[in-house]
This record gives sequence, structure tokens and C-alpha cells, in this order.
Amino acid sequence: MFENLSDRLERSFKILKGEGKITEINVAETLKDVRRALLDADVNYKVAKTFTDTVKKKALGMNVLTAVKPSQLMVKIVHDELAELMGGEAAELNLNGRPSIILMSGLQGSGKTTCSGKLANMLKNKQHKNPLLVACDVYRPAAIEQLKVVGEQIGVPVYSEPESKDVVSIANNAIREAKAKSYDVVIVDTAGRLAVDEEMMNEIETLKNAINPNETLFVVDSMTGQDAVNTAKEFNDRLDFDGVVLTKLDGDTRGGAALSIRTVVDKPIMFVGTGEKMEALDVFHPERMADRILGMGDIVSLVERAQAQYDEEEAKKLQRKIQKNQFDFDDFLGQIQQIKKMGNLKELASMIPGVGKALKDIDIDDNAFKSIEAIIQSMTPKERKHPEILNQSRKMRIAKGSGTSIQEVNRLVKQFDQTRKMMKMMTGSKMKAMMGKMPQMPGMPGMPKLK
Repeated sequence: MFENLSDRLERSFKILKGEGKITEINVAETLKDVRRALLDADVNYKVAKTFTDTVKKKALGMNVLTAVKPSQLMVKIVHDELAELMGGEAAELNLNGRPSIILMSGLQGSGKTTCSGKLANMLKNKQHKNPLLVACDVYRPAAIEQLKVVGEQIGVPVYSEPESKDVVSIANNAIREAKAKSYDVVIVDTAGRLAVDEEMMNEIETLKNAINPNETLFVVDSMTGQDAVNTAKEFNDRLDFDGVVLTKLDGDTRGGAALSIRTVVDKPIMFVGTGEKMEALDVFHPERMADRILGMGDIVSLVERAQAQYDEEEAKKLQRKIQKNQFDFDDFLGQIQQIKKMGNLKELASMIPGVGKALKDIDIDDNAFKSIEAIIQSMTPKERKHPEILNQSRKMRIAKGSGTSIQEVNRLVKQFDQTRKMMKMMTGSKMKAMMGKMPQMPGMPGMPKLK
């Protein structure tokens, strides 16, 4: 996400390195390069021009503190303006209705159906809501089926009328059902087309007027670049939607749509889809996105993801086991599964300041943990509980059973022992000593070592 833009901006700021102060000449040169970088990232031309003009005005009006280099000050100004360009603050969903109604709109292929499921999953797990999904895409073959599969995955019911083509009637019946069965959020998935057409617009406009939703969200594929902005404008002119959901931000996207949409339609980006998993929908935080664009990482989002997988009771249980030196392979496996639930490994790594850049050209396989899981699952319950009984013949059997080599099994057992010792130190009085040893921590198997 935004890798190319990050690289280009970094190069732009280098123009100012070694300069003693910000002058009109070096600012003009830097900003010419910044504008070029934004246009290459598929940012709307007018948006890029307004952006660089604002930055120039601010930069020239600022006194450079002796402790701050001009390039650092420029990064700060660009960061603040990027955050402002994308909306300044995270926008919240309006869920005041009883039930609250959310209408999903967008073109076919933008990821509306999957996004409806992700949103229902987020509201269910993070806000403890009781959502109902409604299948109002009555044209696309298997659209209703797809929504049912999504609903099944996340444990959310789906209301559908396969025989009916009247979307207003379907939606109204679904709202009645929600009131009768105490569902507090109704998410209406609608039909898309391959291009904006009159028929489609009339239908969704009629539907919106009939159900009067609390929120109308426009779902757009960020990989369509500038087209995404144009489509957003057309939809907004007709629907006056409340917010935008950008999908497929994990793909090979230049990210310009995220930077342009807000300015062109004056509506906030509310959520971003960053992967295929049902958990891969994040609230859009402009500040954090600006951090990531400028290569500063996003440690807050990383912590939030970790917290989402954190179970206090389980953590206490685990701590007791560690203190008694009873941490076993079952616990180790549990920790790996928690990390996997947090999302794509490379994306997680990119949230750590300075790491994203180091890993730019390194491919981190999402299956990096597969061989570890296979090895642990090839052990008997007794071996998992008591790793000390793992002799050579047992290891040979485990290697054969997991499709790995004896070297890989030995490596894992060694790393497990090191992890166990480290954890014991962290929960004991040796914590301070442990902190001094942090740089020598062993890397996870299958993960590249940072130089």
C-alpha cells in the first residue's frame, strides 16, 4: 500500500537535505518533485496542485528552529497536510436508529458483498451489535448465495427473497423482521453494474428514499485509481452518500484514490479493506495513513489489532503456566494462531516504524508458519505437553509425519526452548536483564532476518 508514493516522497525530501534553511528556490524544487510523486500515485491533478500550493505557503511562512533540519520540517508540514487532505479525523458511523440501517452502494466488482460481511463482522465483534444482512442484489447470478456464504462465515443471518425482484419490498420486509427479532443493525447489500447507468441509479435512489438509511456508504475499488474518483462523484451527485469504503488497499495500488476522493466529493473515507479475511476491514484514520505514506509506520493500529485478539482470562492462565515453566507446544501453537488472526504478515511488519522500508523487497510468505504448525500437529499430546521427552527417534517420526526435515524439527525445538526461557525471564524479576538482551532475540522460522 502506497509503497511507490512513499519512495518518491522520500526522494523529494532529500532535495532539502544539507540545506541550512528553507528558501523559495529549494522549496519550489522539493514541491515540484512532491507534485510529480502525487500525480504518479494517481492523485487528481487539481488536488495535487492545491496540496503543494498549501504546503509551499506554510513552509515559507515558518521559521526553522535550529534543532530541526529543513527536510524534517518539510516532512512534518507534508504529513499534517496529507492527514488534512484525507479528512483530518476518523469519521464514525451513525448508529442511532432502532434498527440502524446501512445502505451499501457501488459498481459491480468493487467488493460490496464482501464488504457488507466485513462490516457486519466488525459491528458484531467490536461494538457488540446484532446485525442482519439483507440481499437486495436481485440481478447478479449467485449474489444472494454469495451473501449467505459470507453470513455463514461470520455467524450473521441473511434476509433474502429469492423469488422477488422488488428491492424496496425486500428491504422493508427485512426491516420489519429486524424489529420483530431485535436486530439492531440492518446492512442492505445492493446491485452494482459494470458502469454507472440510469436504471441502476434510479433503483438505488428509490430504495434510499423508501428505507431512509442512517448511513449510505459508497464502496469503491482503490485499484481503479482516478476512475474511482469519477464514479464517486457520479454516485454522490445522485445519492448524496455519507461516507466511502475503499477496498483492495492491500493490492498493487498507487493509492491516489484515497488521497483524491475526500477532496472531490467532500465525504469522509470511513473504512478501508486490506485483505480477503473477514477481519480485514479497518476504520480509516487519516493521521495514521499519513504516517504510513511517509514511512513512519503505524504502531497504534498494530496495538489495536493485537488487543482485538487478546483474551484477558487466557493471558492470565498463560502467565501462570509460564511462571511454573509449563509453557508447552499447545500454547506456542495458540500464540501463532493469534498472530495469524491479526492479518497479513507483511502488512503487520509495515506498521512497525522503520521495518516496512527494510522489508520492501522481501517477500514474507503468509504461509511462513505452516511448517511450524505441521511439526507441532505431528506430535503426540504427551510430546506437546512435555517437550523434554523429544529424543532423536521421536523427532525423526515427527519430521516424517509433517513432511519436513529433522533439521527443521531440531530448529523449532531449539527456538521453542529459547522462547520459553525468554518468557520465564519476562514474567520474573529478570525483566530488566531481559530488556538488555532484546536485540539478540531469535527470529521466527520462515521470517527474514533484518540486517
